[in-house]
Amino acid sequence: MTILVTGSAGFIGAAVCERLLARGEHVIGVDNLNTYYDPALKQARLQLLQAAASGSPSSWLFHQLDIADCSAIAELFAAVRPRGVIHLAAQAGVRYSLENPVAYIQSNLVGFGHILEGCRHHGVEHLVYASSSSVYGGNTNLPFTEHQSVNHPVSLYAATKKANELMAHTYCHLYGLPATGLRFFTVYGPWGRPDMAPMLFAKAILAGEPIRVFNQGRMRRDFTYIDDIVTGVIACVDKPATPNPAFDAFAPDPATSWAPHRVFNIGNAHPEQLLHFIALLEQALGRKAIQQLEPMQPGDVEATAADTSALEAWVGFRPSTPLELGIERFAGWYRSFYGA
Repeated sequence: MTILVTGSAGFIGAAVCERLLARGEHVIGVDNLNTYYDPALKQARLQLLQAAASGSPSSWLFHQLDIADCSAIAELFAAVRPRGVIHLAAQAGVRYSLENPVAYIQSNLVGFGHILEGCRHHGVEHLVYASSSSVYGGNTNLPFTEHQSVNHPVSLYAATKKANELMAHTYCHLYGLPATGLRFFTVYGPWGRPDMAPMLFAKAILAGEPIRVFNQGRMRRDFTYIDDIVTGVIACVDKPATPNPAFDAFAPDPATSWAPHRVFNIGNAHPEQLLHFIALLEQALGRKAIQQLEPMQPGDVEATAADTSALEAWVGFRPSTPLELGIERFAGWYRSFYGA
């Protein structure tokens, strides 16, 4: 089966590609290798994938393309004709969306439109795409469920992800494209993004520099280990979205549709205090953090917590990595990769 994975040099994308290659799939990777964070880390992930495919070199092909390039994406779809698409490419980061909104519009809206068009015109059997827990915005009714309204985003990043869900649903309705949206909750682990808290904290702690702890440390996050995320993504790829025969147009459920479109939370379903996360990281690194307490940042939310019962019922998703073990693995990788 030929599967196209966008964002294949990214944190989640590379891990998904590695798992697909391990089970013998033919994987086409796409990434623009932009400089939002250190491209050397992206190149290192690609080298890992090349090594994973060394026994069958034709099983892995990488294309450096920008999904916002309409003609390039159209030509790629026509050339490789994938049966499945896992769309993970996006301009990530909540805070950066306050500084550079155009990057989010180009990648997350224009680029996603090009992916939908490619799926539409080339008979893709299933599209799995990345949404985000940020779509819940100002909602404080925890845990978040897919049945709740997500009409109050507090960042442009969140707004683009909500727009992706609406765009995908429209294509499912008009063209019968099966599509599944996954709302990721604070993914962490080896090979993570340098702009996210675990990497920022580890770097600062080992350098003896202060870490910025927002909202005076009163934050809770549904930290989810990368291996658990990958297991859920692959399981969804294997089970295309279907219409909900019980869908009630008089009381529409945001999680399902009369069209072959589904939206699921994918998280740990066990939110943790940020200060507890920091304490575990200190223990794993053998160093104490210098905490610089700061107020809440624009576009941020105080707490996230995922209700993942719908995804468990759909594909049997059940995270199995305790936070202590996940942080230990992350810290070990960080020391090894950066020679810290």
